[in-house]
Amino acid sequence: ERYEDMVEYMKKVAQSEGELSVEERNLLSVAYKNVIGSRRSSWRILSSILQKQTETAYTSLANNLQKKIEDELSTLCKDVLDLLDTHLLPNSTSEESKVFFNKMKGDYHRYMAEYSTGESRESAAEEAASAYKVAEEIAQEHIPTTHPLRLGLALNYSVFLYEIANAPEKACSVA
Repeated sequence: ERYEDMVEYMKKVAQSEGELSVEERNLLSVAYKNVIGSRRSSWRILSSILQKQTETAYTSLANNLQKKIEDELSTLCKDVLDLLDTHLLPNSTSEESKVFFNKMKGDYHRYMAEYSTGESRESAAEEAASAYKVAEEIAQEHIPTTHPLRLGLALNYSVFLYEIANAPEKACSVA
């Protein structure tokens, strides 16, 4: 699995002029999702272990590893968010691309909120909510309710509302 390489190549494609094709968009999304997904999974496992465990000789090692993973996640999330803000969203002309990339922006801010605390978490949550709302507004007007992109947006926005915004009722109504 060479997703780090895929990220680098797709990043170059994304930085070119013009709108990405559906296939390019999906390749970029898959590359980042896999690079970040494995780290998110590792962070959740470590977090769970640290919450259950009492102080042991390995606690500081686990804390250091968790911090390293958080730093990697931050770097990757900021990288894709910068790409979205400087290239992908400004170059999007189709409504579908605008929804796709705003959803993606919401997702990566949500990922940052998952491991952040305090002001950083609040800021990431606000940015995620804002991006999801923009995507939702465009989708309501231009994308059919049964379109996979619109369904994915509803699912991810509801996950955000449930897990990050702590709004289970609203999450259920969005889903």
